[in-house]
Amino acid sequence: MERTVDGEKPDSNDLKNEEKLRKAVREGYARIAAGSGSCCCGPARVQDISLKVGYTAGELEVIPEGANLGLGCGNPIALASLKEGETVLDLGSGPGLDCFLAAAKVGPGGKVIGVDMTPEMVEKARANARQGTYNHVEFRLGEIENLPVADNSVDVIISNCVINLSPDKKRVFEEAFRVLKPGGRVMVSDITLLKELPDFIKNSAAAYVGCLSGAIMRDQYLAAMESAGFSDVKILDETSFPIDCIANDPTAQAVADNLNIAGDQLKDIIDGVVSIKVAAVKPRQD
Repeated sequence: MERTVDGEKPDSNDLKNEEKLRKAVREGYARIAAGSGSCCCGPARVQDISLKVGYTAGELEVIPEGANLGLGCGNPIALASLKEGETVLDLGSGPGLDCFLAAAKVGPGGKVIGVDMTPEMVEKARANARQGTYNHVEFRLGEIENLPVADNSVDVIISNCVINLSPDKKRVFEEAFRVLKPGGRVMVSDITLLKELPDFIKNSAAAYVGCLSGAIMRDQYLAAMESAGFSDVKILDETSFPIDCIANDPTAQAVADNLNIAGDQLKDIIDGVVSIKVAAVKPRQD
């Protein structure tokens, strides 16, 4: 069956544009996996920024080397209240940072599944897993809009600065709802907007890969979750997007240089960008 958007058949040009964006994101993150750049901060500041967005020094010390590339905008594990024996799914798992932290929380009786659409990232995560005893962690290649995960099979879904990259966020939340068990919960750290981005940012593929132009208004984000069926949708934490991430991000700097954005103008844009931690629940069946 052909997928519809709000009850209507999708325009073929929209689908082509979606695929172009996915291709740009996939290629951008393949370069990051190979060691050239980061979405949210430059490699020299990875540790610093990770601490600022909510990870502890202890957490960063116990993960495999190479699992933290500074790709997050928060720490979803900190508020997810994971329990031993639970099955956790990470949407856009990258090199595995949050999966490895989740693995310690759910223990060997639990399971952690990471899904990422970039083959290079999946391979990097699997290599990182081989550095430790992570027999209950697996990484699957797939798109978060079409999850390679069974219906009603997951206790908790986490995601960190990834859903903003999807051109079809409504579909992502519908898929998340599908794979969660009734009573299952979501804990997402992501980038949203308090005001609309200027068109020259929205239309930049580089800004999309850099976590800027793919972001949507905060209220739209929450509405998309509710539309998918989630209840108790609430923001647990909201912070300004760290300006020093942008200052040290090669992608952001390339966008600023190529589009001739002055420093004050870039700061004004970033003032409308916030990092949020959102929780939601899949209602139990009657």
